[in-house]
Amino acid sequence: MFETLRNAWNVVDLRKKILFTIGLLLVFRTGSFLPVPGLDREVMQQIIGQGGDLFAFLDNITGGGLSNLSIFAMSITPYINASIIMQLLTIAIPSLEKLAKEGEEGRKIIAQYTRYGTVVLGLIQAIGLYVSLSMSNAVHEPGILTAVTVVITFTAGTAFLMWLGEQITEYGIGNGISLIIFAGIISRVPSGTLYLVQKAGDNLGMWLLVAGLLALMVVAIGLVVWVQQAERRIPVQYAKRVVGRKMYGGQSTHIPIKVAMAGVIPIIFAMSMMMFPATVVSFISRNPTGVLGWLNQNIFSPSSFVYAIMNALLIVGFTFFYTFVIFNHVEVANTLKKNGGFIPGIRSGKPTADYIKNVLNRVTIFGGLFLATISILPYLIQWLTPFQNIYFGGTALLIVVGVAIDTVKQLESQMLMRNYRGFLE
Repeated sequence: MFETLRNAWNVVDLRKKILFTIGLLLVFRTGSFLPVPGLDREVMQQIIGQGGDLFAFLDNITGGGLSNLSIFAMSITPYINASIIMQLLTIAIPSLEKLAKEGEEGRKIIAQYTRYGTVVLGLIQAIGLYVSLSMSNAVHEPGILTAVTVVITFTAGTAFLMWLGEQITEYGIGNGISLIIFAGIISRVPSGTLYLVQKAGDNLGMWLLVAGLLALMVVAIGLVVWVQQAERRIPVQYAKRVVGRKMYGGQSTHIPIKVAMAGVIPIIFAMSMMMFPATVVSFISRNPTGVLGWLNQNIFSPSSFVYAIMNALLIVGFTFFYTFVIFNHVEVANTLKKNGGFIPGIRSGKPTADYIKNVLNRVTIFGGLFLATISILPYLIQWLTPFQNIYFGGTALLIVVGVAIDTVKQLESQMLMRNYRGFLE
């Protein structure tokens, strides 16, 4: 990776793109410290510092923007939600599916719909965040004018980040939205490291435990890279066809089925599902008692055992759901049949579709269980060690590794394109 970055830096065009990307990411980090007027960030930091709160993970994703109650407090999460919704609607609604198949123009229209959806979802999320802050006494002078100012500022911050990400994608290196999330997560590493150092103090046993945690993180990163790169290749043979005086086909290829085809989406879905009840309870009361208090403490709290198990089961379920949404095995089988392709030993048509489905099931089971294991790793650390504020796990780890791999691949492909001389030379 470092060799790739060094070689890319020596190419003038790529160096300009890298500097442009870094510059816009610095704009994002600067905005994460610009406070929204009328809010008390000390109260918000106390809420997040209590541990087990649903805001803790969001603060990690926003790079501290939420704890600072900055203009980027909601980060780019409304855009992610809008993109997921549009992707699912594209499959469910025939008109959107037709647009997606129309090429570049159709994708531009869908992207425009996603932008509108981002603003709408951002507005709804900003209203919910303001209500929650009001109930937590984090608003200095609650009122209509303050509410409008805060909601519009939060929404505008998300819209600006969406534009920032699109500029990085078009003129910089890598996927802009992913890099913004990446920068937010990475920015929390120094504070997390400082927490571990302060917790260890002068205790040798604690330092050995910290070393063990670091070794575990290195192993987890290695496993994430391995799983994200792994794929099951189904061999495909194309029959020979004679058209006029020419012969077509006869070559061998394969269908690549990635083990982690769904990526980080199942974890995001599961997290949203598990956070929804806790969000509703927090809107009703900051310190619920009775049945609501018991549910909030034993079921909806991220530190509870039941929460971790339910979260893991949802991740496995959503992994199957999303994988079969984005990979249509019947359509793949029909395409093979139309082009004269077949899987050796398997008849064309329905038997081929069933075979691909069985392979997809086996691969998806492994991928889902792996995602579930990675997602509950922070909970295991909190239960088995004295470290209680470990939020760098699951989604964060997968996003960081995935974005790093994708960015390096894009750099390599652009360098290859610039070094390709062509057959005339």
